[in-house]
Amino acid sequence: MTEFLSVNGGRIAYEVTGEGPLVVLAHGMGDSRDAYRFVVPRLVAAGYRVAAADLRGAGESDTSFTGYSRTDLAGDLVALIRHLGGPAVLVGHSISGGAATIAAATAPELVSAIVELAPFTRKQSIGLADLRVRRFRQGTFRLLGAALFGSVKLWLSYLDVSYPGPRPADWPDRLARIEAMLREPGRMKVLQKMGQSSPADAGAHLAGVRCPALIVEGTLDPDWADPRAEGEAIVAAMPDGLATLALVEGAGHYPHTQFPDQVVTLMLPFLAAAVRA
Repeated sequence: MTEFLSVNGGRIAYEVTGEGPLVVLAHGMGDSRDAYRFVVPRLVAAGYRVAAADLRGAGESDTSFTGYSRTDLAGDLVALIRHLGGPAVLVGHSISGGAATIAAATAPELVSAIVELAPFTRKQSIGLADLRVRRFRQGTFRLLGAALFGSVKLWLSYLDVSYPGPRPADWPDRLARIEAMLREPGRMKVLQKMGQSSPADAGAHLAGVRCPALIVEGTLDPDWADPRAEGEAIVAAMPDGLATLALVEGAGHYPHTQFPDQVVTLMLPFLAAAVRA
């Protein structure tokens, strides 16, 4: 059942399932909490209370917010964890991976651990050598074009590149639902604002994270010419010994949707250790 929490000038939608230690799931831009439709039942079956949230401006959440930076998203997620009686393990994908970094650094009493899936949590730079990698070139131009021009067509084209190899059985229906959501008034403007926001605010907090962190990268993620190197740089920017990098072979920018069993298998021992601590 969808519930709503009033935060910072608007409402965010969320849904809670299961009993046990709290895990909060936050999706990437241009998406909704349905991105975790395969992950939620697996975590619930493993004994967790799972809250899947729609980011501000996405899914069923309001588009009345004024800011859509990672700092803004982190404030919403911290408020949700406090409302649900944290602490929680916070799972963030892409832009909300950066929000998870900020939340962990600024609200350590509420965030016991973080899982970042293909996170944009560092200031990015593009070199000429990067553009020689075809999947990176394709993904980057589509992503930047969608954010610059507000084009739903370019965003859907970006998603096509972001899911190399296997796709969920419900992929055509899911793609249609994403398109329908983005054609609702204000939704594409939100995606543009998120896409144009810099991850530098999250990068500034990497050294301030004090809880365990699991960074998950797909080896074929088109958002980076070298996903492993991006993951290693995130780990290196956090305090020594705090973060672990895991790679999902053959996954693009959505490893939790393409390979949910593998991602949950990576998460479960990490979650168990965080709960014990």
